[in-house]
Amino acid sequence: MFLELKDFLTPPEVARLHDIAARVQFVDGRVSNPHNKAKNNLQANESDPAYVESSRIVAAAFARCTPFIEFAFPRHVAPPLLARYEVGMTYGAHADTAHMRFGNDMRRSDLSATVWLNPPASYDGGELVVHLGTRPVVIKGEPGSVVIYPSTHLHEVTPVRRGQRLVSITFIESLIPDEYQRTQLYELGEVAALEGLKMAWENRVRLEAVRNNLLRLWSRS
Repeated sequence: MFLELKDFLTPPEVARLHDIAARVQFVDGRVSNPHNKAKNNLQANESDPAYVESSRIVAAAFARCTPFIEFAFPRHVAPPLLARYEVGMTYGAHADTAHMRFGNDMRRSDLSATVWLNPPASYDGGELVVHLGTRPVVIKGEPGSVVIYPSTHLHEVTPVRRGQRLVSITFIESLIPDEYQRTQLYELGEVAALEGLKMAWENRVRLEAVRNNLLRLWSRS
């Protein structure tokens, strides 16, 4: 299941990230995945102080975003990372690694997220393509929007043919690792939010009890 959110970042936050991207040092994207021959992009140097500010801006957006929290059941959001694609750059079809190390912590990647920073008309190509079996889902968002999708799916970034693709990416470890179970809890939450006030109080309480019991049953602490 996918979640796309408009206005995930505010316009001032998008503008600030553009300012940071103009001065932060970018390095070969393969530094974080040297064995992936399909990866050809640039990413912010994590030792650059400007990177820390960019990461903090996007992380704060995830922390305050209720629709994201209700969808992902996040246990941990990896430090977001600016990524840039110039003409000819691409990221071939791949699935994200199951576990990623951040400092001394090893975290599971259950969900991946792309935050769009450049207007889609400002560059050709650079679409995010997520493969659902034999069907490709093509996504190219507006500045400040985000798409969140399961890390288990094969996905790729098509070659940039004109302009520059600028995004922030991150990975989420969920309290509910199983995608099917996570989706059921999300749907129950949506029903409760949309229909709860129409229910008899006793039925609403029962619905919430079922949802919370499933959350206890399926959560991994």
